[in-house]
Amino acid sequence: MPTKLLPAFCIVILLSVSPASAIVHHRIDVTLFPDENRFEATDLVSFPDLKGPKDIRFRLHPDLDPRRAESLVPVEVMTAGQGPGSYAIELPGDETGFAIRYGGVINHPLRAVGEEYARGQQDTAGSIRPEGVYLDGGSGWYPLLPGDERITFDLTVRLPGGWDAVSQGTRTRHEATGDGTIVRWVCDTPQSAIWLLAGRFREYSKQVGDATAMVFFREPDDELANKYLEATGEYIGMYERLVGEYPYGKFALVENFWETGYGMPSFTLLGPRIIRFPFIIESSYPHEILHNWWGNSVYIDYGSGNWGEGLTAYLSDHLLKEQKGQGASHRQETLQKYADYVLQGRDIPLTAFRSRHGSVTEAVGYGKTLMVFHMLRIVIGDDLFREGLRTFYADNLYRTADWQDLEKSFEQVTGQELGWFFDQWIERTGSPRLELGDVTTGPIDGGGYRLSVGLRQVQPGDAYRMRIPLAVTLVGQREALQVDLEMTGREHTFDLSVPAKPLRVDVDPEFDLFRRLDRREIPPALTQAFGAERAVIVLPAEATQDLLESYRSLANFLSRTGPGSVEITDDGALEDLPAGAAVWLLG
Repeated sequence: MPTKLLPAFCIVILLSVSPASAIVHHRIDVTLFPDENRFEATDLVSFPDLKGPKDIRFRLHPDLDPRRAESLVPVEVMTAGQGPGSYAIELPGDETGFAIRYGGVINHPLRAVGEEYARGQQDTAGSIRPEGVYLDGGSGWYPLLPGDERITFDLTVRLPGGWDAVSQGTRTRHEATGDGTIVRWVCDTPQSAIWLLAGRFREYSKQVGDATAMVFFREPDDELANKYLEATGEYIGMYERLVGEYPYGKFALVENFWETGYGMPSFTLLGPRIIRFPFIIESSYPHEILHNWWGNSVYIDYGSGNWGEGLTAYLSDHLLKEQKGQGASHRQETLQKYADYVLQGRDIPLTAFRSRHGSVTEAVGYGKTLMVFHMLRIVIGDDLFREGLRTFYADNLYRTADWQDLEKSFEQVTGQELGWFFDQWIERTGSPRLELGDVTTGPIDGGGYRLSVGLRQVQPGDAYRMRIPLAVTLVGQREALQVDLEMTGREHTFDLSVPAKPLRVDVDPEFDLFRRLDRREIPPALTQAFGAERAVIVLPAEATQDLLESYRSLANFLSRTGPGSVEITDDGALEDLPAGAAVWLLG
């Protein structure tokens, strides 16, 4: 699933006779001229499932010039008011498609995206240039039809000598000579868009089971390429055992010509520096591979909430940490981000999460969702959790699925009614807050001790139904006694019998619950300042002009990284540090 948003000029709803579930097939032949920032193409668009007359509406990039192809129906410019790049074709009842020739320049500049400029995220609405080609569905480089039609395609790309091209699906033709390259990609599995990437690549490949692992680097690097090829095989094998058969014929790592971290069906597009970070191969890389199950073959119903990012994060980022014995610390960091960034008034229910566009949406859409799947796994057990994942994947392959489909799959394998679980964690905003009440203990006649533990939920609103882990440290015992307590109301006192004198009680010691952490559970971190509702940045008034301008530049940079409101001042204007705000002292 792509991790980027499409440009606004292509997000347009037009009337069409085609149903939303129709499959549209594109047979595209495109010639790229990177030095001239342009391309030429023909596209035969067919609707194999539609019968009768068809009034077709489509859009192209406004700088392209569509023309009718020989002996086929004409292309007419749509009526005024529909916007540039809008076209109409009327097909008679016996026609199942149309063909057009078109071409032109697509070369949009890179632009900063998202709330957090600190991440250095950049995007483009499409670019053909000497250093590389990036075209996605939002670029309007092929006819875009309205609605939610799924796409299959047969794409042939002609390029200059030394160039190569990558898209979804399986490569069925690859001819490279000094004069030019011809490459063909075929994708028979339904897609939401068609991506076309091109550059001067050095290719590496390896067969991994029924799929091909591929690496496309802009500069030769045999050692690093082999590491990625090995990792691809390991991750595909792991997720096939966990979820089900890998849904594509290849997975490719493609090096982009600017810094990106995109995941598309059957490939990922990473920037030159990102690829070479040593931690990427054990963090972001398995995350992007797993998206080929969640998002790129089981499609996400974004209108009812994006479950895919959190499930992918749980089965990649969290799972790999858990395998190293670091699962609890990863969950603590996840909960810390929620506590630091999701302040009052910023929260949303998981049904409202669409995509990440800042720290708050990441903490909710990725972090809370990750914790929801972790709690579900604890409630039903590891074996049924894995069976539920496999059932959900098998039942929804190449279909759009929502939270209710997930609930249905897990209810099917457990035989339990799980509506209470999904309702409280998916529909509600906010989080539980737990406080430890009275704790008493005393000996029991005949041996052992009685332990009474009081717990309170102190968050606003209704109580949550939770299974709360408790760890009791006992005299003479090396390992703490661990129990799970069922809590359904706002207050409850639990009475336990333990074999030795209790010394200490820890509530949720391994951070298994989604809850708002107590401040004493959170180690000092800059996220507390980045997530503050109000921040004051104080500059040194007596610094040299050059140094002061550098500090001011840093202050402007910090002001865009997450705080609700930011005031920039200097120490000459303050008598005391302001209360009730995060304060940055520069100098």
